[in-house]
Amino acid sequence: MLVKNIALYVAKAIVLGLFMAVIFLLMNSNSGKLLNFSQWSNNTASHLSFAPAVRKAAPAVVNIYNYNFVPTRTNGENTLASRQTLQGLGSGVIMNKKGYILTNYHVIKKADEIYVVLQDGRQFDAEVIGMDPETDLAVLRINAVELPTASVDLHHIAQVGDVALAIGNPYNIGQTITQGIISATGRNGLSSNFQDFLQTDAAINAGNSGGALIDTEGNLIGINTAAYQVGGESGRGINFAIPIKLAHSIMEKLIQYGRVIRGAIGFSGEPVNPRAAQLLKLPNFDGVIVTHVAPNSPAERAGFQMYDVITQFNGHHIPASMNGVWSLKDLIAESKPGTQANITLIRNGRTITITSDIVEKQQPVEK
Repeated sequence: MLVKNIALYVAKAIVLGLFMAVIFLLMNSNSGKLLNFSQWSNNTASHLSFAPAVRKAAPAVVNIYNYNFVPTRTNGENTLASRQTLQGLGSGVIMNKKGYILTNYHVIKKADEIYVVLQDGRQFDAEVIGMDPETDLAVLRINAVELPTASVDLHHIAQVGDVALAIGNPYNIGQTITQGIISATGRNGLSSNFQDFLQTDAAINAGNSGGALIDTEGNLIGINTAAYQVGGESGRGINFAIPIKLAHSIMEKLIQYGRVIRGAIGFSGEPVNPRAAQLLKLPNFDGVIVTHVAPNSPAERAGFQMYDVITQFNGHHIPASMNGVWSLKDLIAESKPGTQANITLIRNGRTITITSDIVEKQQPVEK
């Protein structure tokens, strides 16, 4: 019996080996020789090229130069004469044929004049349409024809592991492409509570700010914004971009209103933790705990109290952890000032609903 089993095992191995040999020969029968490894390697490498994506996206990425006028002096007194100095540089993305360009707010803030240089060599004075310091975004406009524009798919959501290419003008050495992956998503709170950063290891250096982050098909997925700073030095491989869906939404508001109108109620909150859930008699960790109510705010007038736990906003469920805090802040920010919101909360173990007015959030004052 043992001999029979061994013979059967050997026979199966021989048959499998012959089958694989036949398949291998058939695959290479046209050439009449064994597989050329170097040819296979070259063909595979050609499929990994990002050149088509770059050719599609790069023409819409522009260089932006920010100039200030500095008065000159004659005999210790200011005169009408002035000299132009380069205040900063960055990049931008042409979003449509009307000449609207998305860039970062920090690229053009406090500029006296802004010049835009296209990749075909054309130069234009740029008009500032609107700026939003909270998301570090700004919209410029140039008066030009036959403009290349970015390809945008607002329904595509970048995922961790996706290959990403950053296009910009680092250190003013000319348009440069760097490659990496999407390392993480949802990196909120790094400069604003209204952002949902993409993290990438594609290099974003000085001058890249406002440039394009694209996918391997050449579609715009983000606006490059910053490199992570640790002790004054950039963290290697930790860079951030604003997702295109958010950036596009801000752009439309800036074009329509010249500013971004956000709703506000007037309170602060934090996630529910296990200790708080026990003390406040909560059924789970969902919601946001009210930790501060601003005096004379809509929240105070509506009757908000410390340690209320907000679980719903206009019927939208508020999840647990920091996702709940960000979700609630976004829901309030996107509410139209002058309207009212129905807010469900847990107070002393009881679920109640209160109504609060929505007012316009005041923009921070830049120093």
